[in-house]
Amino acid sequence: QVQLVESGGGLAQAGGSLRLSCAASGSTFAVTVIGWYRQAPGKERELVATITRVGNLNYADSVKGRFTISRDTAKNTVYLQMTDLKPEDTAVYYCNAETIFGSRQGQGTQVTVSS
Repeated sequence: QVQLVESGGGLAQAGGSLRLSCAASGSTFAVTVIGWYRQAPGKERELVATITRVGNLNYADSVKGRFTISRDTAKNTVYLQMTDLKPEDTAVYYCNAETIFGSRQGQGTQVTVSS
C-alpha cells in the first residue's frame, strides 16, 4: 500500500502563492501517476495536475501557467507550486496516486484564497 500525506495548505490573498507537498511512503514503486485533485464546496472533484512515473505532466486548463507540479524522487515527495492564486482556487486539495494495486488518496489540505 501507498500512504500519502499532504501539507502546505492555508490562507493566501489573491495573487499570492502557496506550495503544497505530498509525501508518499510504503510501496512507492507501485505508483504510476501521482498528482493533485481539488474539491470546492458544492462542486465536483477535479483534476489539478499530475505527473507520471516517466515525467509526463498534465494540467487542468484553469491552472496552466499558474501552477507547477514537480517531484523529488529521493524524498518520494510531489509538490504543487501555486502562483497568482485566485479566489476560485479555494478548495480542499487532495494528493492522489494511481498504483498497480489501485488508487490512493491523502487526507486533503485546505487552500483558501481571499479576494
